[in-house]
Amino acid sequence: MPLSAIVCLLAVSLDTLLGEPRRFHPIAGFGGLAAGVEARLNRDTSPLQRRLLGVLAVLLLTLPFVIAAHGISLSGPAALLADTALLYLAIAPRSLAEHAARVQDALQREDLAEARLRAGLMVSRETSEMDPQGVARAATESVLENGNDACFAPLFWFLCAGAPGAVGYRLVNTLDAMWGYRTARYLYFGWAAARLDDALNFIPARLTALSYACVGRFLPAWRCWRSQARFWESSNAGTVMATGAGALGVRLGGTAVYHGLVKDRPQLGAGEPPRVEHIICAVELVKRALWLWIAVILCGGLAF
Repeated sequence: MPLSAIVCLLAVSLDTLLGEPRRFHPIAGFGGLAAGVEARLNRDTSPLQRRLLGVLAVLLLTLPFVIAAHGISLSGPAALLADTALLYLAIAPRSLAEHAARVQDALQREDLAEARLRAGLMVSRETSEMDPQGVARAATESVLENGNDACFAPLFWFLCAGAPGAVGYRLVNTLDAMWGYRTARYLYFGWAAARLDDALNFIPARLTALSYACVGRFLPAWRCWRSQARFWESSNAGTVMATGAGALGVRLGGTAVYHGLVKDRPQLGAGEPPRVEHIICAVELVKRALWLWIAVILCGGLAF
């Protein structure tokens, strides 16, 4: 069996058992470094110069770590352990499930203030005025969308390019989460991170959607994918969330507030508006899809 299949199984198993490191997570340190680089390079210049500085920032923040991951992956007998550790740090399915569970628990206790706070840690929209249904919708959308970012895309890029691929993807995705907003501060500087993240997610997002359909309600999921995804602002996110919503039999989308601006988003999915129990249903959908991936990867490893 190829080592890549073993590494994927070990990394997912480690995450299932341990979750993310509670202290000194490398991504947290990287976020601090990225904030420092952005503060120095994101200057009040022309749009073209700010885009070029954004490109420079992405290269400065990703290439050294990708090169280092490549070197670590060539470390002889320790390569298997090194690749497993790097992939384990690049995925976060258990952390995603834990964040969702905290929102669900607060809603079930009818602690709306806590539920809003917990949902605000999962999404970039404003949650302070959400009703319980809005909180459930936000958490469900986040679980479905981040299933791709925290599970399937890192695995895809590991299979394509080894540990450097998984590390590079996770770092670019982190930069997009920090800078990929159409605000005055990030519209031009964050352009490179946002466009690169779109490119890296194009294939994984569609594989994620296919996985959601296979482990959920296939025909409704497929219909929602084909009829709704293209109307979402991000085709990658639209594909994942429309298919996931169809697989769950819920209706997502609708009005949301981002950075003080109200956005009337298209409808995704079909069925009833999400309730508190749909949050854990979304988590279970992601889990089933993840183990489907592992089964396919292992079968592929045995075959080839």
